[in-house]
Amino acid sequence: MPLLPLLQNYCTMEKEQPTGGLHFVGKKDDLVAAKRSFRTLEDRDVLIVSHEGVFYALDSYCYHAGGKLDHGDIEEFDGKLCIICPKHKYKISLAKGECLSKAKDPSQDSALPRWYSKGVKQRTHLVTEINGDIYVKLSTEPGCGDLKMLIFLMLC
Repeated sequence: MPLLPLLQNYCTMEKEQPTGGLHFVGKKDDLVAAKRSFRTLEDRDVLIVSHEGVFYALDSYCYHAGGKLDHGDIEEFDGKLCIICPKHKYKISLAKGECLSKAKDPSQDSALPRWYSKGVKQRTHLVTEINGDIYVKLSTEPGCGDLKMLIFLMLC
């Protein structure tokens, strides 16, 4: 089958999947104590991170090569709080799923590297607190990893 119809079918499938709205993932105090929690919501593996009083939720496996993000360190880069994929050290912002990379700009004489955005790569999800209960609303946007998986399956 040609690639374009498969991609169109994939995009249609993603939009037609039922979404359950808010998913209860735990009590605030329990999630704060755990710092990181893994949940499967609508067949999607999600990592919930509690860091310095803020909750984040993102797909549990790195978009690049499937590294388990629940084992990644959390550090700040260029003013953005990131989780570092333990597999290849990709830096992914917890808030937006943006991948950051430190490099030199070849068009400038400056020898100092700086942080650049590779764009939003990791799918993130909305976290809401209601009366001490934490809920996650799954993103309906397809993630970068989904497209890579589709292409991989088509080539097999």
